[in-house]
Amino acid sequence: MARLGTIHEYRTLFGKAFIGELAVNPVNLGKALAAFQRSLIANNSPFDRYMRGDKSAMTEAQIRGMRRFERAGCANCHNGPMFSDYQLHVLSVPDNPRLRDSDQGTNGTYAFRTASLRNLAYTAPYMHNGVFETLTDVVEFYDDIDRGRSQNPNIQDRQLDALVLRLNGEGERQLVEFLGALSDDSFDRTIPQRVPSGLNPGGNIRNLN
Repeated sequence: MARLGTIHEYRTLFGKAFIGELAVNPVNLGKALAAFQRSLIANNSPFDRYMRGDKSAMTEAQIRGMRRFERAGCANCHNGPMFSDYQLHVLSVPDNPRLRDSDQGTNGTYAFRTASLRNLAYTAPYMHNGVFETLTDVVEFYDDIDRGRSQNPNIQDRQLDALVLRLNGEGERQLVEFLGALSDDSFDRTIPQRVPSGLNPGGNIRNLN
């Protein structure tokens, strides 16, 4: 709040939005952030259109991938409108050698909340530490978990016990195709040229390759 209060343009904008001399306060900041988050709507993906009745919105490969997604047990954790159970899971994701420090998750347990599968086409690299460059890499990781669970004592998450992928090349491609059907091309990904704070819009985005 102290930092926001020192920026004249933010004080002016908050004053117009909320009225009053003390408009820059924690409650109004929460309201502003919530209003912005409610504007991030991405509900017109091929999957959404298919579920609304447009049976031509998804390809045959995507439909087969959706059925495989359900049969394999992926939906045990990736379910609901956001494809997430919002629970913490320990998956034993390998460390990313390109990162100096390893994120140890919640309270150092290496447990991370199930990520949404929405707009995956725009969120690479994947997993909590960006260790996988492609969705194919991610699918192969889960397939390896399924095939080698008995040999990996670090896999302790009970939800993974129900995961049965056993993928071949075609099954892998179908699953990746379905994941691609969860992206909404009309989603607003605009990054502003400037913000009142003077900070770099979008943060310090960099290529980790």
